[in-house]
Amino acid sequence: MKAKAYLGLGANIGERHENLKRAIQLLNAGPHVEVTKESSIYETAPYGKTDQPDFLNMVLEVKTDLEPIELLEFCLSVENELGRVREEVWGPRIIDIDVLMYEDLEIDIDNLIVPHEEMHLRKFVLEPLNEIAPNAMHPTFNKTVKELIDELNGDNNV
Repeated sequence: MKAKAYLGLGANIGERHENLKRAIQLLNAGPHVEVTKESSIYETAPYGKTDQPDFLNMVLEVKTDLEPIELLEFCLSVENELGRVREEVWGPRIIDIDVLMYEDLEIDIDNLIVPHEEMHLRKFVLEPLNEIAPNAMHPTFNKTVKELIDELNGDNNV
């Protein structure tokens, strides 16, 4: 049986729209991941390191037979294929693919934290996620995505 996961995509250098489109094609191309929903694309100001171009962000719902760490490794391979170079934290990027949630699992290992540890603080994640999965439950906070975005909007955060 395939698991449901949510992936966050972002790009702020190069052909941003094309980078997102190509990432979706590559994610969907193999036998292990099927993109089942796509959010709209949101243009957002950079987070953390603000002296860089604006990002295009979106969220995908996928069905996968990969385990969470394998899904992360697959996402990293797609980033590499598209030319992602990791030079600085929160720096500019051709593509970024984050595993936001994987079923109702809570995972904290060396290079994978699920649910994504800062997703509840980031409008650029919650808004597109709310568009495609408002009732998805954040397993750590036991709140729906809609509840998280409503709380964030009430706090006037990023």
